[in-house]
Amino acid sequence: MSKLVAYFSASGSTARLAQTLAAAADAALYEIKPALAYERKDLNWMDKKARSTVEMQDPTCRPALADTAAPVAEADVIFLGFPIWWYREPSLIDSFLDAYDFSGKTVVPFFTSGGSQLGEGQGRIETLAKGAKVLGGKRFSARASESELKAWVASLNI
Repeated sequence: MSKLVAYFSASGSTARLAQTLAAAADAALYEIKPALAYERKDLNWMDKKARSTVEMQDPTCRPALADTAAPVAEADVIFLGFPIWWYREPSLIDSFLDAYDFSGKTVVPFFTSGGSQLGEGQGRIETLAKGAKVLGGKRFSARASESELKAWVASLNI
């Protein structure tokens, strides 16, 4: 069974978690990047005009991806990682889900957050990952251990 950890990380926290998960799950690693990188000012959630805030207020927003070279077609299981923005997945994740065929795949969301859960994001991912079996998302600390992640992966029975 081929596994892929595909992730978006704005500040590096999700990247650390994704790297540890890829090692724990014996999975390939792919970074989901925006065509236009997010700058610090873009991520100020308290600024109603900040790029991330504007994107998250429009459920149809699909920021451009830097590429569409993720090896999704070769993977049976895709661990999909991201930070929580406004109680859901960032709009860039929606762009990623729209860009690939997930038919017959298993998608496993994982995310970083200071305390927020996935909220409406679970249903959004289930809708956008057409044809995939989407398992329940799980929040982790960016510094989760490899042993903790191995135990989680084993518990998924995939």
